[in-house]
Amino acid sequence: MVVHQHRRRRVRAGGVVLAVGVAVTVAALAACGGAADAGAGVGASAGSDGRPPADPAAAAAAVRAAADALTAAGSARVRTAMEMAAGGTRVTIRGEGGVDFVHRMGQLLVMLPADAAGKDEHRPITELLVPGALYMKNRGAGVPDDKWVRVDTTSLGDGNLVTGGATDPLAAAELLRGAQEVTYVGETEVAGTKVWHYRGTTDLGRAARSASPDIRRTLEAAAKGFSKDSVPFDAYLDQEGRLRKVRHRFSYENNGVIDVSSTTLLYGFGTPVTVALPPSGDIYAGKIAE
Repeated sequence: MVVHQHRRRRVRAGGVVLAVGVAVTVAALAACGGAADAGAGVGASAGSDGRPPADPAAAAAAVRAAADALTAAGSARVRTAMEMAAGGTRVTIRGEGGVDFVHRMGQLLVMLPADAAGKDEHRPITELLVPGALYMKNRGAGVPDDKWVRVDTTSLGDGNLVTGGATDPLAAAELLRGAQEVTYVGETEVAGTKVWHYRGTTDLGRAARSASPDIRRTLEAAAKGFSKDSVPFDAYLDQEGRLRKVRHRFSYENNGVIDVSSTTLLYGFGTPVTVALPPSGDIYAGKIAE
C-alpha cells in the first residue's frame, strides 16, 4: 500500500477491465522488448488589450475555467494520442471522434498499435463515453464482435484516465480544475489557431472536489487509485478560453514504472455529436479473457 495523504492503491494494469490503454498496450510493450467553430467560451478570454492572462493567479484561473469554456462551446471534434513507455520501448494508441460537452457524452474510434512484427492485427475499437461508464465494441479477448463491453469507470483505479487508451476528453478538461503552479509559456499555434500555452501541475484530489457532478466520481476514483496526486500538464487555450490542446503525463506501476503521455486535441467547435448507447441485450455478460 502507498500512503499519500490517505491510504490508496497503486493503479495496476493487465486486469480484465483494463482493456485498451493498459492490458493491450502493456502486452505490446512486452512483445516489443474541422468544422467552423461556434459558441463563445468563458474563462481565459483576452482582455481589452488583447493580452492573455499571464500572471500566476490569472493563469491558474484561466486554466481551471477551461472546462466551463468547453461547455459553453457545446461540442467539438477530438483527436487523441496516448503514448506509453516502459523499458525503453514506446507504443502509441490513437483515437478520433467527437464530444458533447453539454450532455457529457462522447464517441471515439481507437486505433491500437501494430504487434511486435509490425503487423496491424488489431481492429479499431469503438468507445462510447458517458458519466461513470465506458462502452467498448471490438474489445476482443473472447467478446463477440457484435457485443459491447460496459465498464464502470468509477470502479477503475485510474478513473478511465488511462484505461480506454485515450483520456476521456471530458475528464481531461475537468482535471484542469485542480491546476496549480501554473506559468504562462507564451503564444503559439495549434492547427493554425493562435493559442496561449500554459504549463503546470494539477492535483487529482482538488480536481475531483471541484469537478462537475457528472465527472466527480470518476476523478475521485483516480485520486484514490494513483500513487501520486500531482499530474504535470501543458494546456493550450484560444482567445475565448477554450481548450485547444492538453497533454497530461501520468505514471503508474505494472511490474515496473510505466510513463504515459496523453494528448487531446480539440477542434470544430459546435459540430453536432450524436451518441447512441447500446441496448442492454447487446452488452456482453460473459467472461472476458485476460
